[in-house]
Amino acid sequence: MALAIGRAMRDKKATDVLILQVAPLTSIADYLVIGSADSDRQARAIADHIDGILSRSGSKPLSIEGTRSSQWVLMDFGDVIVHIFRQDVREHYALERLWADAKRISIPGEPSVPQPAVTPRPVKKKKAPTKTKA
Repeated sequence: MALAIGRAMRDKKATDVLILQVAPLTSIADYLVIGSADSDRQARAIADHIDGILSRSGSKPLSIEGTRSSQWVLMDFGDVIVHIFRQDVREHYALERLWADAKRISIPGEPSVPQPAVTPRPVKKKKAPTKTKA
């Protein structure tokens, strides 16, 4: 289902479509599918297209949130959670960073998705107090 959603997003020109396998990290879902839209109208069109495509195959979303403003539309299909962001909103929430440990799944026919290199964060060392001469 996650792949079908990713392809449906691409059909409506979503950008930066990303499928994350989060099952080993959380019990809320097996996959997150994240995509960006250039406008609120496009985000709504992407959500409507996903709903239409999956409804034809018998998969109805359990819930859809955010369609009024369409800056961030969330669709819950149970094992798959879909996030459709307007690009600036996506940058603000940065779900990719939050789920950096999740495996990235490639959509067949699309360029391969590079796995982010996990780099340790630098640790700031405390400076030793300096003694002043009196």
